[in-house]
Amino acid sequence: MPLARVELRAVSKSYSNGGQPVKVLHDVSLSAEPGTITALVGRSGCGKTTLLNLAGAMDFPTSGEVLIDGRATTALNDAELTALRRRRVGFVFQFFQLLPTLTVLENVELPLLLSRAPNSDETARDRLRWVELEDFASRLPFQLSGGQMQRVAIARALVHSPDVLIADEPTGNLDTSTGDQILRLIAESASKFGATVLMATHSAEAAAIADVRVSLRDGRIQSVDHA
Repeated sequence: MPLARVELRAVSKSYSNGGQPVKVLHDVSLSAEPGTITALVGRSGCGKTTLLNLAGAMDFPTSGEVLIDGRATTALNDAELTALRRRRVGFVFQFFQLLPTLTVLENVELPLLLSRAPNSDETARDRLRWVELEDFASRLPFQLSGGQMQRVAIARALVHSPDVLIADEPTGNLDTSTGDQILRLIAESASKFGATVLMATHSAEAAAIADVRVSLRDGRIQSVDHA
């Protein structure tokens, strides 16, 4: 059986609200293997985004463990966490998060520059070719449609061939046709790049591309369905 790339072991997460702890996740256990897509589904406020932040090492559990390739994120020092986020994890958000003063190419290339990777320009152009936007390399984000911006965001998220791709409502602001195009790219990120994809979504179409569908309710796993 393949080793889980991302694993949550009895993870709970609480936040302070006016001095009172509010529990967002309750003893969640979950694993995801390389090259697979896991969809997190459920109502707003059920804990999907919190779970994604924990899986991407952007936040840490109150109790339990989050492991990436068998190593707990809480065991990493600041330098190791920075390297993990820059080199091994990619993020795609509902609102694109492109830097408005950088060109399309510069936005895609930025993670490579931050990690001082070689051949950054060539790699960024290759990812833009993959999302069919190489001809838009010199444009600024405001000159793109919403779907084009999300394709740029996917190219940026995958420019360093991350082991883990975190996608939070990646089709939430897109029409059906454009959303289908984005879902195709996300599916290819698992099949072509071998990424372990964790995706939060309200969309039945998005959930349909997943290998595993995890239903959350009030911070607890209600069901786990395998395709």
